[in-house]
Amino acid sequence: MTLLRAIILGILQGATEFIPVSSSGHLVLVPWLLGWPEPGLTFDTVLHLGTLLAVLAYFWRDWWRLITAWLRGLIRWQWDDPDARLAWLLVLGTLPAAVLGFFLESFFESLFGQPAWVAFFLLVTAALLALSEWLGRRRRQIEDLRWPDALFIGLGQAMAIAPGISRSGATIAAGLAQGLERPAAARFSFLLATPVILGAGVFQVLDLFAQADPLAQMPALAAGFAAAAVSGYLCIWGLLRYLQRGRLYPFAVYCALAGTACLIVALLR
Repeated sequence: MTLLRAIILGILQGATEFIPVSSSGHLVLVPWLLGWPEPGLTFDTVLHLGTLLAVLAYFWRDWWRLITAWLRGLIRWQWDDPDARLAWLLVLGTLPAAVLGFFLESFFESLFGQPAWVAFFLLVTAALLALSEWLGRRRRQIEDLRWPDALFIGLGQAMAIAPGISRSGATIAAGLAQGLERPAAARFSFLLATPVILGAGVFQVLDLFAQADPLAQMPALAAGFAAAAVSGYLCIWGLLRYLQRGRLYPFAVYCALAGTACLIVALLR
């Protein structure tokens, strides 16, 4: 992979990881439409590590507060601190994706090579965004979440293992369905992404270094990583501000149009 393509895909990954339009779907469909070779799961995961850096850089104060509160609660065995409770909710919300990914990894990997399915899942993302915006009551904050809410949002994240279903879109939609306000749903979604991206990235990086010549890919991986980190940080900043007043319908329309167009191209090909 050339450095230019790596940078383009990195920017694409960072922009679409947090904007609810499916980063994995775009990383499959854009190279496919342009006739580029598939970037592969290792490159895809390194780009996700770039977005992991972005979310950690943006929310590092939140994570410091959550981790220290959780450790204090663990030492004293007292969980009345809202930050300690939120940390446990994030752990619970992470479990569905971890379990589903562990047992069905090979199945979901096979979907990355099937653009028609990816395009179809973009239509699913569009439906999730539109329905959640239409039906959500948007009265609750993160502090109001309970364990069934976190588990439900975690199930949304588990759905997004399939390429084309936006992780941020599915979790924000699930949060709205549980009555969260848009900024609160987005904030919980971004925090919930951190352990899943980290876990997937660690396993894929270990696989990379188990290859015969992992250093051969390093220039492209480093360029993509940096591009994803910068664009991801900017998109977190922009989306949280947009959701103060804006709605999810524009993202739903985009996913519907992109999914329909790519599905038509896939059927014609």
